[in-house]
Amino acid sequence: MMPSRPRTRATAPFANVARRALAGALLPLAALAAAEPARPSVPWTADLGNGRYRNPILHADYSDPDAIRVGQRYYMTSSSFSNVPGLPLLESDDMVNWRLVGHALPRLVPEAAFRAPQYGKGVWAPSLRHHAGKFWIFYPDPDHGIYVITAKTFAGPWSKPRLLMSGKGLIDPTPLWDEDGKAWLLHGWAKSRAGFNNVLSLRPMAPDGSRMLDDVSRVVIDGNTLPRYKTLEGPKFYKHNGWYYVFAPAGGVEFGWQSVFRSRHVDGPYEARIVMEQGATATNGPHQGAWVRAEDGSDWFLHFQDKRAFGRVVHLQPMRWQDDGWPIIGGPSDKPGVGQPVSEHAKPMAARSRAVGAASPAVGDEFTAPQLALQWQWVANPQPGWYSLNARAGHLRLHAQPLPAGAAPLRAMPSVLTQKLPAPAFTAVAKLELHAVADGDAAGLAMYGQNYAWIGLRREGGELRVVLVRCEAANEKCQEQSAATLPVSTSAAAMHLQMQIAASGQTTFSFSADGATFTRIGTPFEAAMGRWVGAQIGLFARGANGAYADIDYLRITP
Repeated sequence: MMPSRPRTRATAPFANVARRALAGALLPLAALAAAEPARPSVPWTADLGNGRYRNPILHADYSDPDAIRVGQRYYMTSSSFSNVPGLPLLESDDMVNWRLVGHALPRLVPEAAFRAPQYGKGVWAPSLRHHAGKFWIFYPDPDHGIYVITAKTFAGPWSKPRLLMSGKGLIDPTPLWDEDGKAWLLHGWAKSRAGFNNVLSLRPMAPDGSRMLDDVSRVVIDGNTLPRYKTLEGPKFYKHNGWYYVFAPAGGVEFGWQSVFRSRHVDGPYEARIVMEQGATATNGPHQGAWVRAEDGSDWFLHFQDKRAFGRVVHLQPMRWQDDGWPIIGGPSDKPGVGQPVSEHAKPMAARSRAVGAASPAVGDEFTAPQLALQWQWVANPQPGWYSLNARAGHLRLHAQPLPAGAAPLRAMPSVLTQKLPAPAFTAVAKLELHAVADGDAAGLAMYGQNYAWIGLRREGGELRVVLVRCEAANEKCQEQSAATLPVSTSAAAMHLQMQIAASGQTTFSFSADGATFTRIGTPFEAAMGRWVGAQIGLFARGANGAYADIDYLRITP
């Protein structure tokens, strides 16, 4: 059962502290009305319950989504960069309500490369397919090459990653098994590694996906020859009615558009058409995703929208084929043949979908299971000594890890445990105890990005204190600054730490000894995106050997 919404005002044991000057660091809040109506416990639901849905269908950072249908079920994966486990696996019965059922990549490879955080590296845009009775994921690591993994069932187990194509700058692979038995792999290029981009290249592949048949990829679509095109990437390769189609975005993540290319021949030449752009909507840069055909023959397109601190959230658009053989995605716009994103629409397979019931990936955790819930990810390959779920019943124990030297110490720690931001506005509360053994030992709840802030407990001068710490220079070059620090009552064994996130990304921090009355600390913090990812909710413990934090729960509510 979720607790009633806490009151937020300064009361004992902190009332006297609140009356002391802290240069504005401690701000009493007004108590909420006792008669406030109950609110839903899920931070974001796309299903409107009336046969319609709203976008985004996932208001969380599932970047570069690819999706397919097998039988009556829909499957999705997305990029995960340096988060571990990687390649999230989502299932749905209607393309609107999605469940997180696992991850295809338990650890990042090569292992040694991801012992420490490698922000912006790791798993870039994957491709998901079902072929020859198996699920396939082709995923790129821009520093190592293109990997392939397979599974008989979507939830796994998945095979170990096999390096299919070695090389720097190879990104965004998409396979095609043709009707003549041949197989192909189309991919893009990362300028940061290869020295060029804005082109898509093709290479023949063994039909069993065991090897590439040529040593060199041939450019088949060159964005440099097309007006306004830049950063052509993220292709998805299909064959339909005798045509080869490549769905690919261009123009950049924040302000680009979705194009489609087609040819009668696999190696071109390809015609180009823009099929969806922002238009008159608030959905900037509708970008990079998957064409999926529903059971009833209707066509749909899933793509992401970059929302900065909230990450790349997932939208679902209606799609239709025009008489000239080109698709149009989204609703009508002022430009013939070009769609624009819809904010709300009738659900796919609406009659059957009504029986599915609203669903969304789980958030928070009560730590009652013998393993970490699926929504958790580390920022590097985890080590066995970092945590325990059986040291204390119903608690997550984080063993303190040494504080890295240099700037942005929290960004340098591999043992930060994270979740995605799940909604445009929400509250997160963690109940935490710190068992310190030396000054400097600390544990806390963080709004975690290239800039970050955390509220937590830290031992100073032999005493525990509530602290708010900020690090606000981009690119991991910031130095942590204590924005506020308050003594903890000796009677308070645990502290409830709260973050309230507004639609602007503004985050306010509060604390409470009893979990009912919260006191604000410090000034609001502007949540910041990470490297190619949104900001994240983070938990950590750092300090001397033998120190640890016990976390009773993380609860996330609207």
